[in-house]
Amino acid sequence: MPKYWLFKSEPNAYSYDDLVKDGVAEWDGVRNFQARNTLRDDIKKGDKVLFYHSSVDPLSIVGTAVVTREGYPDHTAWDSKSDHPDPKSTKSNPIWYMVDIKAEKRFKSPVTVEMMRSSAALKNMVVLKRGMRLSVQPVTKEEFEAVVRMGG
Repeated sequence: MPKYWLFKSEPNAYSYDDLVKDGVAEWDGVRNFQARNTLRDDIKKGDKVLFYHSSVDPLSIVGTAVVTREGYPDHTAWDSKSDHPDPKSTKSNPIWYMVDIKAEKRFKSPVTVEMMRSSAALKNMVVLKRGMRLSVQPVTKEEFEAVVRMGG
């Protein structure tokens, strides 16, 4: 049975269109320990992902993706020229992890935070909780299915 997740990305850094264009992409650059643990330990191949565009107006989920490779060391941490290097992370002692995902379905209409807040089925969704800033979050199967229905 797959698990369900929400991945946040600023579209000016990496958008759903970028994911579609790339086919399969590394979900790299996560530099939060809680999110890292989720990427490393919990997310598995075949899990389903809601792709959320953050830091834009309106904030919204724009499509779905599927995990194609489960957690492995994030090599961008070892690259001083990457957008998110971490000199404390090494090949022999990696700190950060990533997964690979593939675009699955672009929504006909983005599902905005406002729409989600007005849905009784989504009242407990983690992304709607005050102060929740994690870039990788759990989603229930029911929440995932409700968002997919809302997106068309």
